[in-house]
Amino acid sequence: MKKIIFLFCLTTFAFAQNTDKETATINILLDNWHKAAATTNFDGYFNVMAEESIFIGTDATENWDKKAFITFAKPYFDKGKAWNFTPLERHIFFSKDGKTAWFDELLDTQMKICRGSGVLVKENKTWKIKHYVLSMTIPNDTSNEVIKIKAPIEDALLEGYEK
Repeated sequence: MKKIIFLFCLTTFAFAQNTDKETATINILLDNWHKAAATTNFDGYFNVMAEESIFIGTDATENWDKKAFITFAKPYFDKGKAWNFTPLERHIFFSKDGKTAWFDELLDTQMKICRGSGVLVKENKTWKIKHYVLSMTIPNDTSNEVIKIKAPIEDALLEGYEK
């Protein structure tokens, strides 16, 4: 019984140490990813994304695979003016096998506070962003005002969906 408890403790300790290392690696990756956009480092930004990745922006029409997102973003990078997101807070979680991670983060942006969330996968020992969602935060006390502003635009979008 003592051996089983010892092995359990050893395994748990090893997983915790590995998780700490992977958390640090992912934090650096995400910080550098955001910095690459701020400094319009096109390759530094898009090389972090998996080939089969998705980026969902703040607009209801912004749901891009990597190729479409590159098409959208490249003119901004070419002009030397992309976006600047500074992390305020981030939480990272791992699957049991350690090959998938997901996170959420609060960001200081030109749109004020936004929330990012995403999924990373380990490909050939390297973490890659597989899915990222950027959302603008809306204080609860102002949601009715925001709804009034966006309603005419999004009502037109809603007409395209079957109910």
